Amino acid sequence: MIYMDNAATTMQKPKEVIEAVVNAMTSFGNAGRGAGEASLGAARVIFDTREKLARLLGSESPKRIVFTNNATESLNIAIRGSLKPGDHVITTVLEHNSVLRPLYNMEETGVELTFIPCDEKGRIHYEAIEQAVKKNTKMIVCTHGSNLTGNMIDIESVGMLANKHSILFVVDASQTAGVFPIDVQKMHIDILCFTGHKSLLGPQGTGGMYVREGICLAPLKSGGSGVDSYNKQHPQEMPAALEAGTLNGHGIAGLGAALEYIERTGMDVIRETQQKYMRRFYEGVKEIPGVKIYGDFETTKRCPIVALNIGDYDSSEVSDELLVRYGISTRPGAHCAPLMHKALGTVEQGAVRFSFSHYNKEEEVEAVIAAVRELACEG
Repeated sequence: MIYMDNAATTMQKPKEVIEAVVNAMTSFGNAGRGAGEASLGAARVIFDTREKLARLLGSESPKRIVFTNNATESLNIAIRGSLKPGDHVITTVLEHNSVLRPLYNMEETGVELTFIPCDEKGRIHYEAIEQAVKKNTKMIVCTHGSNLTGNMIDIESVGMLANKHSILFVVDASQTAGVFPIDVQKMHIDILCFTGHKSLLGPQGTGGMYVREGICLAPLKSGGSGVDSYNKQHPQEMPAALEAGTLNGHGIAGLGAALEYIERTGMDVIRETQQKYMRRFYEGVKEIPGVKIYGDFETTKRCPIVALNIGDYDSSEVSDELLVRYGISTRPGAHCAPLMHKALGTVEQGAVRFSFSHYNKEEEVEAVIAAVRELACEG
């Protein structure tokens, strides 16, 4: 199989990640819930991974890094834990349902939403963000990189705008954490949400969030924390304030090993390899008759994603043909990005998404180009 669905999850992980998970499965106790070496060893690995994430993201302290199950849980904590009726939120049409659905839920309670539009290539209108600011604007929430088009938002510029107006700035870094540099201080990011199983190369079921010092979020869950057990209320000290229950220590051990791999290999090396494959694929298919590509390829700063359609064929049909005939794994359909598809005019057809890893090979890219060309010619 040629795996081209890395925006959904990176399937090939560094061997160190697998080894770390296996070792944790055979040696970890419950961090913070025991005095033996099994519990203490788990706690050390979890804290070490917290420190690695703090360095990667530019956090002022490891205590501001919270572990969750995925970016969806992180975004729910950020959105539900900070908004109240009467607040106004600015977001974009690029967003994933992990942002949209919690916002729609909050809209039902009296939160007002404004969606920033995009052009035909999926690029947002930045001037519209400041124009949308109101006296009751509480939050700007946006993705760093679209999981459909690969287009990126200049979050440093948006962060400066949010900081200027004292607005909470929340960023969904699901597609970018681990492959693009992120400095939460420099970019004025108040809350950064990420998942571990995509570009961070960790196991599924891992994720987290950075929460700036001074920001208090209402937790989604309360319960066991391993500390302050006689208190009727959940502890308010970070990170325990947002980490009720046993953490996924085994997964976090794998995530820690993945972070070491990224640091050792070099984020720039990984990103440049991915973008080389993405660019070669784009150049190889853009002139094929019947192929329509979505997104902005005039810039080099973009996620390693190419979304396309062949003629009027349903995207699921094309993905099925790619898999059955050529052994190529892609992602068709709506990609949990309904507003982006509406903006591109692909609600009914969907799109076939090819997303690249540095583990791909040049010959794989060439084989996928040839497959797309053959399918398009048959159409």
